[in-house]
Amino acid sequence: MENKILGLHHITAIAGDAKQNFNFYSKILGLRFIKKTVNFDDPGTYHFYFGDEVGSAGTILTFFPWGSAIQQGREGSGMATKIGYSVPKGSLDFWQRRFDQYKVTYEKPAEKFGEKYLSFQDPDGLKLELIESETEDNRKAWETEEVKANVATKGFHNVTLTLKDVKPTAAVLTEIFGYKLIGQEDNRFRYATATVENAAIVDLVEIPEEKKGHVANGTVHHVAFRVKNDEILMHFRDKIEEYGLSITPQIDRQYFHSLYFREPGGVLFEIATDNPGFTVDEPLEELGQNLKLPAQYEAHRKTIENNLVKIN
Repeated sequence: MENKILGLHHITAIAGDAKQNFNFYSKILGLRFIKKTVNFDDPGTYHFYFGDEVGSAGTILTFFPWGSAIQQGREGSGMATKIGYSVPKGSLDFWQRRFDQYKVTYEKPAEKFGEKYLSFQDPDGLKLELIESETEDNRKAWETEEVKANVATKGFHNVTLTLKDVKPTAAVLTEIFGYKLIGQEDNRFRYATATVENAAIVDLVEIPEEKKGHVANGTVHHVAFRVKNDEILMHFRDKIEEYGLSITPQIDRQYFHSLYFREPGGVLFEIATDNPGFTVDEPLEELGQNLKLPAQYEAHRKTIENNLVKIN
């Protein structure tokens, strides 16, 4: 696995109301709330993390809840436009009943690349899919009282990027990240890495006339790809610079170390490490229960806590 991209690490999106976001993902969708912290650049805003029991790479969906006053985002070119979760075969009936119960907007099940899927939207309009993957998925699902393992999400299956021209983005995936084209249906091109079994797929949708998207509430902010450690992270920094793209220095995100660059199609990509993980500042059984602050904000804890909406 040396010097390899290991599929998706996490995906970060923008939400409106913090309580609404927390309730939807932890209660209706049944993900584990694994970390309650703040935006490194804006400590007055939460940064929520949802995933499996331990916050495994490939299961982590994170949000900046900017508040309902922030304008609605607009889906378009140069952005990630759908997030796909793997679910057990035969579970989509359960999810349709559940979405009816909680008045979640969804579409009738459909099929692409031989896989049945259910499209739905979160309260801010973010588009997601539950996919009955044809690839065996042995990842352990997080269970709740209402969402048991036989129907629960396993983690990411894929992410969809919408682009005016897929070729420059495809070149980054294949020439830098080691992905390969494994299928095409109309204007959808499916790329995958063989380094991992799950969270391995990136779909590129080409719409030449599509207007540029606007990142705000209900849209994806960036897509993060996984590497094992810091040494491999910096290998990819050199590789991306040699390719001619601008990339940030390494940034410590407390639970992983990161690099950021914008690929030629306009999507913000991150590369993130497995280390040090989400139990670096609280034990496994307490994940998500406490407000965890970066060291530079700890002295201002009382003020920060007073300014944030209470999440239980």
